[in-house]
Amino acid sequence: MNAQTRRRIFVIGVGAIVIIAVIYGFLPKPVAIDAAPAKRGPLRVTVEEEGRTRVKDRFVVSAPVAGYLRRIDLEAGDRVVKGQKAAQLEPLRSTFLDPRSHAEAEATIRAAREKARAAAADAEYARERETRMKKLATDGYIAKDDLDQVVTEAKKAEAAATAAKADLERAEASLRYSATDPVSIGGKSVIVRAPVSGSVLRLYRESEGVINSGDPLIDIGDPRGLEVKVEVLSADAVKIKKGTAVLFERWGGEKPLEGRVRVIEPAGFTKISSLGVEEQRVNVIVDITSPFELWQKLGDSYRLDTTFVLWEGKDVLQVPSSALFRKGEGWALFIVENGRARMTEVELGKRNGLSAEIVKGLSEDMMVITNPEDNVKDGVRVSIRK
Repeated sequence: MNAQTRRRIFVIGVGAIVIIAVIYGFLPKPVAIDAAPAKRGPLRVTVEEEGRTRVKDRFVVSAPVAGYLRRIDLEAGDRVVKGQKAAQLEPLRSTFLDPRSHAEAEATIRAAREKARAAAADAEYARERETRMKKLATDGYIAKDDLDQVVTEAKKAEAAATAAKADLERAEASLRYSATDPVSIGGKSVIVRAPVSGSVLRLYRESEGVINSGDPLIDIGDPRGLEVKVEVLSADAVKIKKGTAVLFERWGGEKPLEGRVRVIEPAGFTKISSLGVEEQRVNVIVDITSPFELWQKLGDSYRLDTTFVLWEGKDVLQVPSSALFRKGEGWALFIVENGRARMTEVELGKRNGLSAEIVKGLSEDMMVITNPEDNVKDGVRVSIRK
């Protein structure tokens, strides 16, 4: 083989390599995807909300009358028995007099005292005149009508003297009882007693001071009788039934607590979410069924995460919910078969936010594209990301 022939073979070889490289460059590259096998395992359909504990039987001790509250000696957590003294109310204190008002009160007393003296003198004169006129009427020197007029004037004078004396006493009392202790002057106090035995849950007011009738003073209840109130969206509340199993997590203990739904309140209410959206919610009351020793440190109004278990399966064929998409009235997903994506229609069972049960159309361990992008089509070449 001469040099010219070798040169020709070399040129042809280089050209073939270039042509192959160009053709390969224009071939479509495999689409990079994420995939996971369809697996069997437990699946749980739940509703998750935040709950708060509360004492089942709470008794609010209120002030029966308006008065002056003495300092309450009880503290939150103290045990009380039925009939025990919980608070003491005394009559309201009199108004405190400033120097000007005090001087005015003393001047009022002096004026009232002079009026009382004058009225007493008028009454004494009227009594003496009545005595003289009665004697003259007996001797026949004056008419009966004149005597009746004198008697009436005497009675008026007596009444005026009595009224003036009362005005004097009122003025003296206004000054004497200003800013004084009603107990020291014979006032009666009211004892407020515990209606039941239990523990003090909350003190609305500890220090002494003036209160109105009906103002709350103390909350009393048994912390062993806790329940959990959960505000659930009305759309989720219709899925929950009496007796539904509940799990309590993130309450501070090492293990989740168990519970059962006792009451689903029939009336809902509107609540504004943290995003400013109006939500219709329903109160669901749950009893804690775990032994008391596990949650004895829980108290009133403690926060915990509540999970309502609507459905649970032990051996369920499932795939990630992100792998599913709509196809007509049904559902479909992509599986990886011989390096290509194949669209497969499936029939779904139960679903939660993360996984979905596959009833028909898929077998265990089939590789499923978990997050199919727009460039993933039926039959396209794919490569699984490492």
